[in-house]
Amino acid sequence: MAVKDIYQAVVGFDEVKAAELTRAEVEAGADLQVILNEGLIAPMDEVGRLFSEGQLFVPEMLMAAQAMKAGLAIIKPLLAETDAKPRGTVVIGTVKGDLHDIGKNLVAMMLEGAGFNVVDLGVDVEPGRFASEALSHKADLVALSALLTTTMPAMEETVSTLKEQGAGVRTMIGGAPVTQAFADKIGAQGYAEDAPSAVELARRLLS
Repeated sequence: MAVKDIYQAVVGFDEVKAAELTRAEVEAGADLQVILNEGLIAPMDEVGRLFSEGQLFVPEMLMAAQAMKAGLAIIKPLLAETDAKPRGTVVIGTVKGDLHDIGKNLVAMMLEGAGFNVVDLGVDVEPGRFASEALSHKADLVALSALLTTTMPAMEETVSTLKEQGAGVRTMIGGAPVTQAFADKIGAQGYAEDAPSAVELARRLLS
């Protein structure tokens, strides 16, 4: 048994095995950062690559993310005890008027697996709440999701509210109707077309 077996459990969408193997590695005294980076983050990067190449689809990505999260749940409290610093804090949510959450949930899970502290506000989130949560959590990044064309104006309102309230955070947006041109128009720092590219964008924005 080794960290590579955790990797295989994640890419094999095996939530139960990922948790069991992570627990076994912890009990065997394996380095927590090695478990995190090589056992949990690395397979999600591979899943993201396969998705980008059209070899995997959203359901498979969700299953892999659930397996990763099962392992992460075991080591996260232990990492906190070691004062391991997250890459940054991301507040994420679906904007006001929109109740879609599959894409947002996948991005949130993949960001968490990539080492970010994630505060998920859920769906139908008011612009003011994004701002207040960003301030209270000292967020580095706010990620906005929308699946309806009719809720895209709420993204613009949220970005404006964040600036007005002095949250001092970077913003990234995503969702089926959203484009880079729209991100530029509303003053968001980034746009991602899918969950793997959202993780890469977050890494880039906070590097």
